[in-house]
Amino acid sequence: MKRIKNIIVKGKHNKPLVADIFFKKTEKPKKVLIFCHGYKGFKDWGAWNLMAEAFSNAGFFFVKFNFSHNGGTVEQPIDFPDLEAFGNNNYTKEGDDLQCIIDWVSVHPDFKNEVDSADISLIGHSRGGGTVLLKAAEDPRVKKVVSLAGVSNYEGRFPKKEDFKKWAEKGVFYVKNGRTKQEMPHFYQFYEDFDKNKKRLNIQKATRNLSIPQLIIHGDRDTSVSIKEAESLHLWNPKSIYKVIEKADHVFNVSHPWEHEEMSRELQEVLKITVRFLNREF
Repeated sequence: MKRIKNIIVKGKHNKPLVADIFFKKTEKPKKVLIFCHGYKGFKDWGAWNLMAEAFSNAGFFFVKFNFSHNGGTVEQPIDFPDLEAFGNNNYTKEGDDLQCIIDWVSVHPDFKNEVDSADISLIGHSRGGGTVLLKAAEDPRVKKVVSLAGVSNYEGRFPKKEDFKKWAEKGVFYVKNGRTKQEMPHFYQFYEDFDKNKKRLNIQKATRNLSIPQLIIHGDRDTSVSIKEAESLHLWNPKSIYKVIEKADHVFNVSHPWEHEEMSRELQEVLKITVRFLNREF
């Protein structure tokens, strides 16, 4: 299996993307699967490398990457050394980043014998689940889409009432990262960009308009993104496939760092279901 880490991909917003690819070198085109991490996430979090290897072993050309403003850097793609970039992230930038990755993997000459650019699927975790749904609805190159513990809306996640007023006045609010203990900034531009692009960033509309196969996976013990959001996604697209993972939390019972040689049982179940879906076995 070929595993190439920390490839630099040019972005649209003055910061590069850092990507990994996993595939079996066969000189035959393979289905492409691009993974988007979630809020306060990164491509090397937890068991995502094990997941990448598993998808590669299942025959996919697997790509995962850090969003350009996720807080990581080229030199340190793990964790959040660049909080200024984190504070300047927004939903539009993440959508543009994903577009850059799709463009890059589709035409890169080094991959031309390994990639089937006519069969690209997207998979996103948490906030990344919203990103992939929006992109799937607007990019005809995307043939299938999967959300793992995915969000169903963005607007409801902004601060409310007095907290929102303080945010607008001060220009920043902070969220404590329980693992790293960092106070992570969110500059007011985050909301301004959402408000400016509200129609484009409507996950409900995107989901209703999907004309490709959609898989929704959620844990029944998720306390970060309510399982009701998965139910809403399924309601908006009754043709979608909806699977509940029993006894699974928001990250399917893995953590960071993940020092085990295998994924959790729950994440293994996610992988099996997803592979079957992508291979159109149900």
